[in-house]
Amino acid sequence: MEITALRGVGEKTAALFHKLHIDTAEDLIRYYPRDYEYFAPPVGLTEAGENGVVAVVGRIRSGAATRHVRGLSITTFEAECEDGVLHLTYFNMPYLKNSLKRDAQYVFRGTLQKKGSRFVMEQAKMYQPEAYGEMTGRMLPVYSVTKGLSSGAVTRAVRQAMELTDLSEDPLPAKIRQAEGLCTYEEAVRQMHFPKDRQMLVRARERLVFDEFLVFLLLIRKMKDDNEKLPSGCPMIEVSDTERLIEALPYRLTGAQQKVWREIQDDLTSDRTMNRLIQGDVGSGKTILAFLALIMCAANGYQGAMMAPTEVLAEQHYETLTRMKERYGLRIRPVLLTGSTPAKDRRDICGRIESGEADVILGTHALIQDKVNYRRLGLVVTDEQHRFGVRQRESLAQKGMNVHVLVMSATPIPRTLAIILYGDLHISVLNEMPADRLPIKNCVVNTGYRDTAYRFIEKEVAAGRQAYVICPMVDENEASGLENVAGYTVRLRERLSCSIRVESLHGRMRAPEKRRIMEAFAAGQIDVLVSTTVIEVGINVPNATVMMVENAERFGLAQLHQLRGRVGRGGEQSYCIFVSGTDRPESVARLKILNESNDGFYIASQDLKLRGPGDLFGIRQSGDLKFVLADIFQDAAILQSAAGWADRIPMSGGQPSGEAYAPLRRRLARASTNEVDFRTI
Repeated sequence: MEITALRGVGEKTAALFHKLHIDTAEDLIRYYPRDYEYFAPPVGLTEAGENGVVAVVGRIRSGAATRHVRGLSITTFEAECEDGVLHLTYFNMPYLKNSLKRDAQYVFRGTLQKKGSRFVMEQAKMYQPEAYGEMTGRMLPVYSVTKGLSSGAVTRAVRQAMELTDLSEDPLPAKIRQAEGLCTYEEAVRQMHFPKDRQMLVRARERLVFDEFLVFLLLIRKMKDDNEKLPSGCPMIEVSDTERLIEALPYRLTGAQQKVWREIQDDLTSDRTMNRLIQGDVGSGKTILAFLALIMCAANGYQGAMMAPTEVLAEQHYETLTRMKERYGLRIRPVLLTGSTPAKDRRDICGRIESGEADVILGTHALIQDKVNYRRLGLVVTDEQHRFGVRQRESLAQKGMNVHVLVMSATPIPRTLAIILYGDLHISVLNEMPADRLPIKNCVVNTGYRDTAYRFIEKEVAAGRQAYVICPMVDENEASGLENVAGYTVRLRERLSCSIRVESLHGRMRAPEKRRIMEAFAAGQIDVLVSTTVIEVGINVPNATVMMVENAERFGLAQLHQLRGRVGRGGEQSYCIFVSGTDRPESVARLKILNESNDGFYIASQDLKLRGPGDLFGIRQSGDLKFVLADIFQDAAILQSAAGWADRIPMSGGQPSGEAYAPLRRRLARASTNEVDFRTI
């Protein structure tokens, strides 16, 4: 059923849904909330405590005053509560000054802070008491949206879609559901969107996560079976070009790098097609190994392609390899192809690729477009594998005949899980860091440390350095109680020295604007970059020495470690400040693991030990493989259960066999045609 069949969804609204990859009612039903708002009963100021979202009842006792700071409006007023005065602040909302009436009563909902003896809320949402009373005790879904489409509009559309769609077919046979204690698919979908309570929400999520893992693993096993039957279509021999480069480098390869390079050479010179994953921490030296493989490929008369997840990262690889070519006299002919490549240049580059004149091709998803034809593709390298769907990696490999595949990931995953998740690949681990790298200095603090952190950032900027500040949300309308890029940028511009250049970056920006901001930061034209986790991959700025992460408790430890990897890339000492928005002992203890070590594999193992089913629901995913709901750390036990069933399900021709598995076959068929992160699983 097309999305336009729903009431209130015309062509204009349908175009907005299309931006979210939602074209049908079925797509919409599988578009799960990213969070939930629980509307607790109002409390008094003194009993609310600090941190976390609360609701308080107050009567406006003073008129609103608005002042302007560096082009930004700041509106403030006070509300009288039963046990004190609440001081409220709003950014860029000057209309409040005229719309608020003295003595009017509201429910104010937001993050309550105590500054000295003052109770303070910033950007609190205001409700009429009657309206808030109707929502009290409910869990309302919050959906990721795009400009012009609200979470409320998505909610209304989802309700309609579920009324009009038959959800009775369950892809899991009853025996699997019963053995695992899982609810039906229909119940899981309904409770995922509109949960009765937290317990039902966790139960629904467990069922859908199991489905997601099982379908993924069955597809992976089919790929493994197919790959192991493939003889090498691109036989190679060892070449002197790579050995000369290794000798000429201004540093020695670590022992781990030398071991992994031997494994890559053995693969490329064997009679079987290489399918290998290099798993290594940020800075462990994966890129030079990829370059060596590309050079060996070109020296053997083949073409090698390296696909990066962002244009900035692809350009960095191209510039680095080009400099190496000139400095060391490498016999390669590299080209760069991205979505931003001008049409005239694109035609020229595609012609050179098709003729074989270009033998090392670096780029983004543009490398897998239909118009890009390779003359003799022998090797495919995908950088930061967890940013690509498996089908995208396979799509590039299919540009040649039995092509060698090398995958690189900086996300440290415990080996027990890596063997399951990367079941179609042989795994190499880089567990040794270069000796000359300065360890990053870390600290875990509460929100009271912010002013000290701001002064430290000012000091680093004055010394010619740069800083990142990471927020979990884009704007204040996304979710209450969490720091957001829009509001935080305003705050920093107000509180930091006026000479410091502060800019923002987030995933909702158009690609050219994101690119402009990234390049300006890399060029030193921005001092402090306030961003979401969009910077986790794709920015290499050796001059950045400070990483400050707000609401650090909302991220997985593995993702925090990834973010930390954005600093410490130059010769100066670097620092990472993790700001916790809660004082709960378990959250603080978890974050302090990052103080104990800069070793990503140790952190990943500790993350795995600490997480339990449902314990951290609502925390952003760790970034690995970009599942829709699943998180490999939080859901490790479900992953292992799904892997056990994937091994026991009877298969024929790469598909589950038997009538009981017919619904699962249909689900697999739908997933196997999808090329974007298995969104339809």
